[in-house]
Amino acid sequence: MAHKELDLGERRRIEDLLNAKLPVSTIAAEIGRHRSTVYREIKRNAFAADTEEVAYLDGYYGMVAQRNASDRRARRRKLTRLVDLREAVIDRLKAGWSPEQIAGRMRLEGLPVTVSHETIYAHVYGPEGRAEELARHLPSRR
Repeated sequence: MAHKELDLGERRRIEDLLNAKLPVSTIAAEIGRHRSTVYREIKRNAFAADTEEVAYLDGYYGMVAQRNASDRRARRRKLTRLVDLREAVIDRLKAGWSPEQIAGRMRLEGLPVTVSHETIYAHVYGPEGRAEELARHLPSRR
C-alpha cells in the first residue's frame, strides 16, 4: 500500500472525535487509519500555548494541524523555497549540465547554499518541474 498523508478532512474528523471524547483506537477505525498514525498525528500537531494565560486552548485542532503539516512539507523543498537557487539550477539544466554536474560544481565553488543531485531530480520530476518541462533538458531523458 502506498504512503498517503492525512488530509484536512481527516484531520477535522480527528478533532471532532477527540472533542466527543472517543478513544484513539475508535477514531482510527472511524477514519480508516492505524491507531499509531492517529496517535502520531495528535502528538505531532497538537497546539500547545506558550503562556499559562491561554493554556485552556491547548489541544488538537484540524486547521492548525493542516497548517503545521503544510509548513513541514514546504521546508523539505529547497528548490521551491529558494528562487535564486532554483533559477541557477534551471539555467544550468537548460545549458546541458546534468544534475550531478550542477551539484558537484556548487559544492566545488563553495556556495553558501548547495543542492544535491537527488533534490534536482526530485524537482525536475515533481509537479513544478513537470509544469516547466524540465525533464527534456536532462542528458538522459528517462
